[in-house]
Amino acid sequence: MDGEQSLPSFLDLRLFADRSVSSRPAPKAVARWELPLPAGAVSVGALLVPEGRHAASVADADEFFVVHDGAVSVEVDGVEAAFGEGESFVVRAGTALRWQAAAAAALVFMRYRGASATGGGIVRIDRGAGLAASGTPSNELLTTPVPSCRNHTDYSSQDGEFVCGIWDSTPYARRAMRYRHYELMHLLDGEVTFVDAAGTAGTFSRGDIFLVRQGAECSWDSKVYVRKVYAIWRPA
Repeated sequence: MDGEQSLPSFLDLRLFADRSVSSRPAPKAVARWELPLPAGAVSVGALLVPEGRHAASVADADEFFVVHDGAVSVEVDGVEAAFGEGESFVVRAGTALRWQAAAAAALVFMRYRGASATGGGIVRIDRGAGLAASGTPSNELLTTPVPSCRNHTDYSSQDGEFVCGIWDSTPYARRAMRYRHYELMHLLDGEVTFVDAAGTAGTFSRGDIFLVRQGAECSWDSKVYVRKVYAIWRPA
């Protein structure tokens, strides 16, 4: 697919991961499949870690992961960090790491090839972190009372264009806005419905992992409290 307009406005990444894994022979090494996004600083897709301990590699980009199916361990400098289904983390560019899984595990990722923080390492997304009040949708877009929104940023790239963390909000609805950014969302609580400029609707609920693409024009309607993990690339 060429150009942002050929892509759906929102993409179900759990479905993409399941189809990517099931449609191919089981690999013996760590394998990845990418969505056909326009060439640029960001790529999004699925990663499969087969059973076993795998060869070490060095991350050439900042990369956000959420474990879609199974569990994995990531070894850095001889120290292992374990992540179960639904947990998420960031691997900083330059990190030398080794993957391990007791049984095949599937993850969803967003990679950012840009100005990264120095020092390497892994940042766990802390779902229990305290949240601070954050900005709300503009009054011009809102069709309901102003919601109460909160945020905690676990990771930000050196240039501030790639950020990952936790966000929550009371219910609200807004008119369509154009997304300047890519946003990967993993809903921890609640449900939200998007409608794009073509009238296509998509509803996502607790446990879903999905992407809203850059250039999409989507409304938002959440009739219940929503809490999500996010990975956002927003160009300066």
